[in-house]
Amino acid sequence: MKALSWIVRIIAAIILLQTLFFKFSGAEESIYIFTKIGMEPWGRIGSGVGEFIASVLLLIPRTAWIGAFMALGIMAGAVLFHLTILGIEVMQDGGYLFGLAITVGVCSVITLVLHRRDIPFVNKRNIS
Repeated sequence: MKALSWIVRIIAAIILLQTLFFKFSGAEESIYIFTKIGMEPWGRIGSGVGEFIASVLLLIPRTAWIGAFMALGIMAGAVLFHLTILGIEVMQDGGYLFGLAITVGVCSVITLVLHRRDIPFVNKRNIS
């Protein structure tokens, strides 16, 4: 279980971290996405900051559950925008970004299940 935890957390963190370059450099696809959903530039930069924080938290065993909650929330927003405004395929990417969002979401759920004992409001014995 420990190995599975590391695998899913690293997968999620790598995906989140690799997309930061595109958000922070103002890549054409990122600007297109956030313009289309009416959140350019503050949404692009804000989601990048959130994804960075979630990535770091995911890689620290004690805070993995917090990073997983953050990543799951951010990815839920991404999936929602794909399903309502953007479409599955964005700028002829074949659904790649949608697939990455689903992957991070699934890895986050697995992390939450594996680390459920660390979540204070789920595991009452951790509450001080």
